[in-house]
Amino acid sequence: MTKAVIQAVDVGSAPIDRYRDLLGAEAWNAFELGMRDFADRMRGRTLWNVNSTPRGGGVAELLAALIPYDRGAGVDERWLVIEGSPEFFAITKKIHTLLHGVAPDGSEITPVERGEYEQAMARNSAALLDQVRPGDVVLLHDPQTAGLVSPLSSRGITVIWRSHVGVDRPNAMVRNAWKFLTPYMNGASAFVFSRRAYVWDDPDGSRIHIIAPCIDPFTTKNRDLDVSETARILAAAGVLRGIDGEATFLRHDGRRGRVTHTAAIGSTPPSDARLVVQVSRWDRLKDPIGVTEAFVRHIAPRTDAWLVLAGPAVDSVDDDPEQPEILAQLQAIRDRLPRGMRERIVVAELPMQDIEENAAIVNALQRRADVVVQKSLAEGFGLTVAEAMWKGRPVVASRVGGIEDQIEDGESGVLIDDPTDLDAFGSAVVDLLHDPQRAAAFGREARLRVIREFLAPRHLMQQAQLVISVI
Repeated sequence: MTKAVIQAVDVGSAPIDRYRDLLGAEAWNAFELGMRDFADRMRGRTLWNVNSTPRGGGVAELLAALIPYDRGAGVDERWLVIEGSPEFFAITKKIHTLLHGVAPDGSEITPVERGEYEQAMARNSAALLDQVRPGDVVLLHDPQTAGLVSPLSSRGITVIWRSHVGVDRPNAMVRNAWKFLTPYMNGASAFVFSRRAYVWDDPDGSRIHIIAPCIDPFTTKNRDLDVSETARILAAAGVLRGIDGEATFLRHDGRRGRVTHTAAIGSTPPSDARLVVQVSRWDRLKDPIGVTEAFVRHIAPRTDAWLVLAGPAVDSVDDDPEQPEILAQLQAIRDRLPRGMRERIVVAELPMQDIEENAAIVNALQRRADVVVQKSLAEGFGLTVAEAMWKGRPVVASRVGGIEDQIEDGESGVLIDDPTDLDAFGSAVVDLLHDPQRAAAFGREARLRVIREFLAPRHLMQQAQLVISVI
């Protein structure tokens, strides 16, 4: 058996005192002491994070934002990415959709698929054991890594498995997916879920921990931008017509970067256009086709707004093989529309050659949006919602998964009870476009809610306490 080639992702370190002013004296003191204690307890051990992609998804963004703070506090924390064949990622994508209660080509994992999964896990566990030592702690993320639990824990390594996906009301498909995964996870010291509703029946309750995801306001994607910076970044990326000139952004390490790559895009809105924006992977569960249909039927006829559907360049995310198919379907629907309507729908494949350049473009696009939408059919948590809320944008989103934990309906945004109700979704967007004062009030409350509930220090402290408890 040949070992997999494991990729190490270097994210550097960041000082936790960035949060001193934002948290206030009492919360800052507790955070600083907690991180200092965590570093002391981890001395002589390495904390490893293992997932399936270094870019293009919420897990990768979460790791890129959080690991530098642990490292800055003195914890030896590292990030590794497993290797997988196209067949392996097709299987794990199938498991992912099943865990959301959605049937792909079949709800049963076949013996051939099981064999491919186990072979990939064997190759990757052999490679990991060359680097991870007994006494270390490994955080395994999502179904792609579940089969690594037993091989690592049997060598004296403390293993925590974390699921970032789930569904509030499991059906037979969800249970079949858990039935497939559960036997691989014997030996885990703890299981982490984003919501209590996502916990399946089998795990020992004493090993269950709930940690909601978070955002870091100091990353390139979330740092404050003024109007001029926003306009220049979007113009340089080809996402919006506007002023010429050099577009720069601040990288996470404090250096200046420059926008040099452009988006693959069909049409470009004028600089003064009102924008309805959804940023997500090209994933059927994010329902970009439903957003397009709602815009055509219920938003465009009643407003002058443009729709921008933005996602990563379709060939840039290794662990999501369905993206090209979904994007092709979306573009075919757009192409069939009358010219006037077609030009008001922007399908933007954002450049991914430089992850922080991509983040700067997403930041500018969310800040420029008049309304941000997230019309997911299912959602593990949906960090794009928290990102938009932090930026003070009014958000219209489906009442599914972790989105419901973020938005207080009617106070910090609008929740649509049925994500397939295109009329209700469109009307909510139109109402905010017609009432800028109400939209601004939602945006102000949204930012305050993120400060209270969804910033990195809360997550870092919860994870530190968990790791301490299992070692």
